Amino acid sequence: MNKSVHKILLSVVLLFVSTSAFPLPAEDAPAVNEIQAAIASAHPLATAAGIEILKQGGNAFDAAIAVTATLAVVEPYSSGIGGGGFYLLHEQGKNRDIMIDAREQAPGRADRDMYLDKDGNVIPGLSMDGALSAAIPGIPAALVHLAENYGALTLSQSLASAIKHAREGFAVDEYYQRMAGFRLVALQKNQAASDLFLQKGEVPELGYKIIQNDLADTLERIAEFGFSGFYENELAWKMVRDVRHNNGIWTIKDLATYELKERSPQRFIYKGMRLTTAALPSSGGLVIAEILQILGEYDLEKMSKSQRIHHIVEAMRRAYRDRAEYMGDPDFVDVPIDFLVSELHVKLLTKSINRRAATPSSSLKAVAQPDGNGTDTTHFSIVDKKGNRVSATLSINYPFGSCFVAKGTGVLLNDEMDDFSAKPGVPNAYGLVGSHANAIEPGKRMLSSMTPTMVETRNRIAVLGTPGGSRIITMVLLGILDFYDKKSADEIVNAGRYHHQYLPDEISYEAGRFDDDLVAELEELGHTVKQLGYEYGNMQVIIINKNTGEVDAASDERGVGSSQVITE
Repeated sequence: MNKSVHKILLSVVLLFVSTSAFPLPAEDAPAVNEIQAAIASAHPLATAAGIEILKQGGNAFDAAIAVTATLAVVEPYSSGIGGGGFYLLHEQGKNRDIMIDAREQAPGRADRDMYLDKDGNVIPGLSMDGALSAAIPGIPAALVHLAENYGALTLSQSLASAIKHAREGFAVDEYYQRMAGFRLVALQKNQAASDLFLQKGEVPELGYKIIQNDLADTLERIAEFGFSGFYENELAWKMVRDVRHNNGIWTIKDLATYELKERSPQRFIYKGMRLTTAALPSSGGLVIAEILQILGEYDLEKMSKSQRIHHIVEAMRRAYRDRAEYMGDPDFVDVPIDFLVSELHVKLLTKSINRRAATPSSSLKAVAQPDGNGTDTTHFSIVDKKGNRVSATLSINYPFGSCFVAKGTGVLLNDEMDDFSAKPGVPNAYGLVGSHANAIEPGKRMLSSMTPTMVETRNRIAVLGTPGGSRIITMVLLGILDFYDKKSADEIVNAGRYHHQYLPDEISYEAGRFDDDLVAELEELGHTVKQLGYEYGNMQVIIINKNTGEVDAASDERGVGSSQVITE
């Protein structure tokens, strides 16, 4: 199908490139003709679906379609075709990196005050629950685009496994029960969502089968008709009618004019490692670039544990502050990318770090003060035997998104409108504050923390990413630092985690990550340290040995996912 017919509009947006070393020179390419293929994803059924596609002769991009669609079926609390995401692709034959921006867009009738009451205060829950919280999805456009421009198989072949699981159903596990329990009240408010994801209106029992025939029909329409199968014609009308009937603001034009974009990824170097990561409207790549350029001024490896964490946290604090003030959709706001990663700005930030004391966030230049757990989203990593790679992070935002299913479609809609700054300085669901740069505007993409990433040294390549809301960026950062320290895939995904995001002004950490002595040392430096009562993140990592072609893959033990390497 001609792309002009289904109106996927591509724009290559050139963002910050701190080095001319990309694309990689030929002498840095893997020394072997073939490498082991591997997939790490957040659900065993999705991993198996991708592996099957690779065995059928598909490439990494075909497998990405299969994994995406299967996750949409079996992991409805984390992603879905009613959501969006970012795909970081590496085409080995062309030595080319591309970011597929399938982020959701605000409907045409959206406005910056749509979630405020008559007194200008944010109405609790309005940007998170129900049809009004949903932006226009990007995942269906991404599935079509990947098949038409990068895949070796047909879209029908790549979607077959997801369609099968939707019709035959998948068994509820303990993780599903926790997520459904967390969003139970919101799910109960929408009859279509309750019928699909609950059992007689309550959290399903273990082993209960979630069957989604309407979603299977929708996937079949996408397989047959491509872009128009979702964004135009009968299915689009069904979605719009039900959204409008339930106080939403979608129009047929919003769907028909959705724009998928190809962007140049964020690229930079840290101590000899070449990083390729997500570009705006993902804030992750730019925030990590800023953090690592600050940390590049220090010899972290020679520091004590408390000093190392102190310096990393101080870099996090400053980069997240810049995120809050400057970052938004680059098609709508002029983000000063060159300034944020400039030597002058980095030097000034580094100079402001006191190795003997924490810097209170309140003492930094204010962005906007607020008036008063991240396990959703999903990630997968794929490598095929020819060296093509995919790192993809996808989301419907909060668990089960808006908890609204468009009647007769099986499409669970996102609540990504909450990722906009509903009011400058007021935290969103993840405690992130923002400014006018991330204010709501029609057609605009909301700022994201999703950070699919690839890292390369002379001998190894890592493909990694994770869900986790505002903590995604710091998890990927710590994974990059662990990769620099030559840790294995298993060590990287299962390492303990800590986080700082400017506001609230605290270091949060997983139980067991800090011992009592380390906490005392950090508190002596002036940090507020908070142990979390839960684990967070669900990282998926593949590491390639460039010399032998052997692959090391791991799926985070915090989740229910799996990794698999094809060795034959």
